[in-house]
Amino acid sequence: MGELELRVALRGQRSVASHQYHRGALRVLRPHYLDDSGQVCYVVVNPGGAYLGADLFVIDLEVEDGADLLLTTQSATKVYRTPRSFAEQRMTVRLGEGARLELMPDQLIAYREASYRQRTSVTLRPSSTLVMTEVVTPGWSPDGSAFRYEEIRLRNEIRVETEAGTELLALDNLLIRPPHNDVTGLGFMEGFSHLGSLVAVDSRVDQALAHDLRSLAQTHQARTGVTLTRTVQGTTGLVLRSLASSTGELNRLLTACAGLLRERWHGQGPLNLRKH
Repeated sequence: MGELELRVALRGQRSVASHQYHRGALRVLRPHYLDDSGQVCYVVVNPGGAYLGADLFVIDLEVEDGADLLLTTQSATKVYRTPRSFAEQRMTVRLGEGARLELMPDQLIAYREASYRQRTSVTLRPSSTLVMTEVVTPGWSPDGSAFRYEEIRLRNEIRVETEAGTELLALDNLLIRPPHNDVTGLGFMEGFSHLGSLVAVDSRVDQALAHDLRSLAQTHQARTGVTLTRTVQGTTGLVLRSLASSTGELNRLLTACAGLLRERWHGQGPLNLRKH
């Protein structure tokens, strides 16, 4: 079990934590700055090492007006056997005017007989910038077979808040439930073993950007699709989803895509999140 609250505000030329709270098996390491942009980087740590059955982890995250946060994890999120109930993570995110969040955790690894649910609810403003990535990896099992977990449910709900009210931009609901008799055929990940996703919301998202991301994906050994979404008020976003045969390939692809957005939108260099 774990609970984490983090609020980031702009102070002068730097973003800093204006509120921090943790309880149980969640906390963040001390902040650091990867460049001179003022963006603060925090690393989420789970001292317990893994998620087990009936575990609940709750994260409340707010990036205030003009603030800039890069949030990552210390290591992969590991979900072990959950024989009596599922493990669950609930994250609530709020972004202010001109706020920016890059949410780039390490991969999610689901082991044999694991059941996991993750729900992320984001509320942002038309001037906010959001980039989220996710990699799902099947864990090792004693007989050497992949896809021995029970199911993974990932739900992202993104809403845009304006003076006229709140409007739904994207509802991305993903269920992975491997068939235990045949996990390689057409209709279940098309023979691939790993899944990667990137969600980006920004006023500069357009068809040309989607084309550039598709072209970048073609340089990697992954099958990739990109979908655009838009609210009635004009806020734009995209979802990129990739299938591949290794965690490393998807990490390279998503890091390259995030790097393209960083360079194009903020003039920053590529990410370097090496943690060891």
